[in-house]
Amino acid sequence: MAQLVPTVKQYRGTTVQVCGLWPFSSGASSPMIGVPLGRHEETQATVCCDPISWFQRARLISNPSAFILGKPGLGKSTVVRRMFIGLSAQGVHPLILGDLKGEHVKAVRALGGQVIRLGRGVGYLNILDPGQAVEAAQLLEDNGHPEDAARVRADAHGRRLTMVVSLITISRNNPPTDQEQTILDRALRVLDDRFDGVPVLKDLLDVIVSAPDELRQVALDRGDMNIYLQETRALEATLLGLTGGGKLGEIFSRQTSQPMVRDRAVVFDVSSIDETETDLQAAILLACWSYGFGTVNVANALADAGLEPRRNYFVVLDELWRALRAGKGMVDRVDALTRLNRSVGVGQIMISHTMSDLLALPAEEDRMKARGFVERSGMVICGGLPASEMPLLTSAIPLSRQEQQKLIGWQDPPAWDSRGVDVEPPGRGKFLIKVGGRPGIPVQVGLTSLEKGPEGVNDTDGKWHAAPETLLESAAPVLPMEGGPQ
Repeated sequence: MAQLVPTVKQYRGTTVQVCGLWPFSSGASSPMIGVPLGRHEETQATVCCDPISWFQRARLISNPSAFILGKPGLGKSTVVRRMFIGLSAQGVHPLILGDLKGEHVKAVRALGGQVIRLGRGVGYLNILDPGQAVEAAQLLEDNGHPEDAARVRADAHGRRLTMVVSLITISRNNPPTDQEQTILDRALRVLDDRFDGVPVLKDLLDVIVSAPDELRQVALDRGDMNIYLQETRALEATLLGLTGGGKLGEIFSRQTSQPMVRDRAVVFDVSSIDETETDLQAAILLACWSYGFGTVNVANALADAGLEPRRNYFVVLDELWRALRAGKGMVDRVDALTRLNRSVGVGQIMISHTMSDLLALPAEEDRMKARGFVERSGMVICGGLPASEMPLLTSAIPLSRQEQQKLIGWQDPPAWDSRGVDVEPPGRGKFLIKVGGRPGIPVQVGLTSLEKGPEGVNDTDGKWHAAPETLLESAAPVLPMEGGPQ
C-alpha cells in the first residue's frame, strides 16, 4: 500500500553545527565571499557575489568586471544597487556614471554621496574641462614626480580629444576624417598653451577659425588660406552646431556646473533627458563616462605617488547599447573611454538588455568588438531572456540546455489573476551567474526592509504612488432621469 512521505524541513548551519547529522546533508556549493545577493534557487544556500570580492579575495574571476543582461523590469538595477551598497560598506566608492531613470539617486543620497544633475537647463558638463588633472599634475610635479604628471596631462588630453570626436560622430552620424582629427588634436594643444582658465567648445571653435600657423601646417594648406578654409569648413559647421544648441543642446558647451569629488559615492542623474532624444542620451552617457574615468585616473596617480590614500571604485555603466548605436565607430570610442587595467583597483559593471542590442550595429567589426565587451567580462549575470537570444548568447559564453531553458522561462509575463491581486513575473529577481564554462549559479535576490516599500532605496516607481486625481465635478452635464424632476 502506497504511503505519502511528508516533506522534510530544511535547516541550514555551519560545518561545525551539522557535522554529526546523517543522512540528507549536503554542502552549499555557492561562494560565500562578496555582497550577499540572495538564496540559491535550488539549494536555498546563501549566494554572495560582486566582481571586486570575487577577483580580489575569492580569486574566482580573472578581472574585476561584470556584464548584466536581462529584459526590462526583472531587477537588473536592483542587483547593481545591492552590489554597490554592499561594496560601499567595505570602503569601495560606487560611481554611477549616467543614471537615465534616476533609479540610484535615492541610494547614493542614503550613502552620503554626491548627486550631479545634468540636462537642459538643469546642469552642464564641459567636455573640455580636464577636471582635477591640472591641479593633480602640478601637485605631482611639486613633489618630484614629473613623469607621473606628464601621464596625467596626456590622459586628460586624450580623453578630451576622444570626447570631441565622439560628439562630432553623434552629431554627423559619421566619424570625422583623419585630417579633421589631427586638426582637433593640434587645436586642443594650441588652446592649452594660449588660453588661461578652463576652455569651452566655443574657444576651440575660435582657435580653428583664427587659423594659427600650427593648424595650417597640419591642414596641409601649402600657404593657401582657401585650402585651409575648405578643409575646416565642415569641422567649423559641426562645432558651431555643438556650441549654439543643435540636437545636442548646450549641455556640453558651458562650464561644468558641479565638479565631481573623489572621496565618496557619486551618481550623475540624467533622468531629465527625454527618452526620445537618443542622440543626446548617448552623448551625455559618453561624457559622464569620460569625466568619471578621468577622475579615477587622477585619484590613482596621486595614490601611486603617496599623495593621497588609495581608493577603490566600483563603476556602473548603464544602457551601454545607447552609446554604441550613436554612430559608426562608437564602439572604439566607448572602449577607449572605459578600458581600465585590473591593477588600478577599479571594478566595473556594464548593463544592457540583450545581446541583440549590442550586435545591432551596421559594421561587422563593430559587432565583433561589442561582443568582446561580454566575452572579456570576469562574470556574466543573466536575467530572463527570449529564446531568440540563446544562439547569440552562447556564442559569447557557454550555456547548457538546462540553463538556456531557465533563462527563457524567467522572461515569461505574470499569470492572469481573476482576484485582482498583483502577481510578479516568474523571473523577477532571478539571475544566473556565469563564470567562464563553469555551471551557472541561479540566485533569487531577496530585498531587505531598507529596500522594500515606497520609502525604500529600491523603489523606482515613486510617481505611481500618489493617489490618482479624481474629478470633483462631472466633466459633462448630467442628463435628468426619465420621469424625474426637470
